[in-house]
Amino acid sequence: MTGMGKLFLISAPSGAGKTTLVRKVLNRFKSLFYSVSHTTRSPRKNEQDSVDYFFISLEEFERKISQDHWLEWAKVHDNYYGTSKKFVRNCLGKGWDLLLDIDIQGARQIMDSDLDLVSIFIMPPSFEILFQRLENRGTDSREVIARRLENAKLEMTQKDMYQYVVVNDDLDEAIEELCSIFEKEIAQP
Repeated sequence: MTGMGKLFLISAPSGAGKTTLVRKVLNRFKSLFYSVSHTTRSPRKNEQDSVDYFFISLEEFERKISQDHWLEWAKVHDNYYGTSKKFVRNCLGKGWDLLLDIDIQGARQIMDSDLDLVSIFIMPPSFEILFQRLENRGTDSREVIARRLENAKLEMTQKDMYQYVVVNDDLDEAIEELCSIFEKEIAQP
């Protein structure tokens, strides 16, 4: 019989490079599964249902809240986001290692659960560099960037609740540091 899989949780402020790092880890560790979240927001251009998110209605999401369906959930900018408790427990029960890319609010809920997990926080090298990265994206207005920076300040004060902190200063070094954490943790029963 297969043992329990490992649950990995990664959080970061917007612009810290989490998405890029998560992609690199998933490419390197083929046995690692990515947990797809549910959301009530509309799909963006090029997003696919059940690949990027499970897109569901507001009514269905709220019904699932009342049914204790979510391992974690949050309402962000008038849209709900959540992770299915059943999906996570099924994957882990099959012995699959599972990666959750999740915000701090959701991370705290999962850390308060009975699940054994490995938690990793991705830090930008500095607040100034974070600002530059957000501005260079060219996707957000000044107001949105300002809100993301305010959120980032709060999120970065929470880094100590994570087992590991990886500073994404040099991308190649951050990838290697993150992958070494996965190698070490996956090797441990």
